[in-house]
Amino acid sequence: MFAVMKTGGKQYKVASGDVLRVEKLAAEAGETVQFNEILMVGSTVGSPMVDGAAVQAEVIDQIKGEKVIHFVKRRRKHGSKRTKGHRQQLTLLRVTDILEKGGDKSGVKAAIGAGSVSGAAVAAAVKDAPKKAAKKAEEKPAAKKAEAPKEEKKAAPKKAAKAEGGDDLKQLSGVGPALEKKLHEAGVTTFAQIAAWTADDIAAMDEKLSFKGRIEREGWVEQAKDLA
Repeated sequence: MFAVMKTGGKQYKVASGDVLRVEKLAAEAGETVQFNEILMVGSTVGSPMVDGAAVQAEVIDQIKGEKVIHFVKRRRKHGSKRTKGHRQQLTLLRVTDILEKGGDKSGVKAAIGAGSVSGAAVAAAVKDAPKKAAKKAEEKPAAKKAEAPKEEKKAAPKKAAKAEGGDDLKQLSGVGPALEKKLHEAGVTTFAQIAAWTADDIAAMDEKLSFKGRIEREGWVEQAKDLA
């Protein structure tokens, strides 16, 4: 049996025992992680995801891809040129199991990408997840008793989404609605995330979103530190 899963913005067709390289995950060698974004399992096609399906894999190692040379020459700017090398950070995995059902109750650690946020932030999010789930379960019965009118219900989610949706990234130099949308799709929603970017993170995001050196040229990291 095979499955088609999604991680790091890419889709992979996998079967049990396959070894594959994916964009870096927040996991250590020897850990078992679970991918929950499954587009297809066997003959079952999701809409867009298959409910309850999952792919479990063992982390073999954290590796780097082949070196890519990026050369830029500007003939109208006094012969300006720049050469920059980049090696994409990857995670090497071995697929151990494909679940058609029950993936949401397996208890296996979810595979979280580490490309757009720092490792410390990812670790903190994983650590606090059980506490947040328990708190949400306690608050749910109280919320049912005090239901708001229909008009207030419709307005509340919009306000909450605006408050919790992150910072206004358009405050950064050169960022408009289109670039902000690209950053949101890549999981970047706050100035704190951008302020924590390393040189590798900048190179990876530059290549992934085709910013063509805009991050360094506009000084987003320094601006984000001030705005955060």
